[in-house]
Amino acid sequence: MARFALGFGESGNFPAAVKATAEWFPKSERALANGIFNSGANIGAIVAPLFVPWITYHWGWRAAFVVLGALGFVWFAAWAWLYDAPEKSRRVSADELTHINSDPKEMPGPKIGWTQLLRHRQMWAFLVGYAFSSPVWWFYLYWLPKFLNKRFQVDLLSMGLPLVVIYTVTSFGSVGGGWLSSALIRRGWSVNASRKTAMLTCALCVLPVMLAPHVTSLWTAIGLIAVAAAAHQGWAANLFALASDLFPKQAVASVVGLGGMAAALAAMAFSESAGFILEKSGSYWSLFAIAGLAYLTALGIIHALSPQLSPAKLSVI
Repeated sequence: MARFALGFGESGNFPAAVKATAEWFPKSERALANGIFNSGANIGAIVAPLFVPWITYHWGWRAAFVVLGALGFVWFAAWAWLYDAPEKSRRVSADELTHINSDPKEMPGPKIGWTQLLRHRQMWAFLVGYAFSSPVWWFYLYWLPKFLNKRFQVDLLSMGLPLVVIYTVTSFGSVGGGWLSSALIRRGWSVNASRKTAMLTCALCVLPVMLAPHVTSLWTAIGLIAVAAAAHQGWAANLFALASDLFPKQAVASVVGLGGMAAALAAMAFSESAGFILEKSGSYWSLFAIAGLAYLTALGIIHALSPQLSPAKLSVI
């Protein structure tokens, strides 16, 4: 029940963030903007192992929840003060507004229903990309400490440095993956070719993680997982950009929200399956094999559902 409450509290973050990038950046810059904001989650994952144990030791485990929870209210106040749509912001010059709106103009319209979104192949392409990749990320978050402990006898006191290294690398992957497709668009590539080339690059970088259960060196395994996790974040930056490529700005938050729900359900199923597989086999090789192949599989399905990344033609209700 506590985990559901946490999920309910964090569920608005990514839909709002992706919609904000759709409002504030043209298509040529959105993947990079997504990569930068998405790297913030990795910074949190770096900071948490350093500060949470200290807070717990000095003030108790309840204080760790209170302090981290309170930070959300601090950020909310900052967001409410700083954020507005570009057309309403007093911090935007006329030249900046022209640049932000340099893509073909979208006609505003009423709210678009979820059931209408689900009638479009583009929606299912985004759902597949999110539902196939998100469980892998949560697999790393939940099972990585146990894997390192079982395979390399890394105890709780020694876990901090490997995790900090992994999540530091992922921040570079998040920004780099977003930069790649944005750079290709600026070079004259189509949005379709740019996004899929960047996602293919990320999917190929994930493949070596299948070797992680078989290597004998701790830091070799850390390197393989760090590259895979970084590639996941680069994938995510481009996947979030697809939401605003395929749908009008007014529908982006709903699209990402539906995708997040599908991803959460898939992650729950995969986490339960991981526990069952480990209990029966005692080996991580099959889980890392799934993690390695998930992105190429998802990209193939995305391409089949939306070969040209043509925007969905929605009628408003």
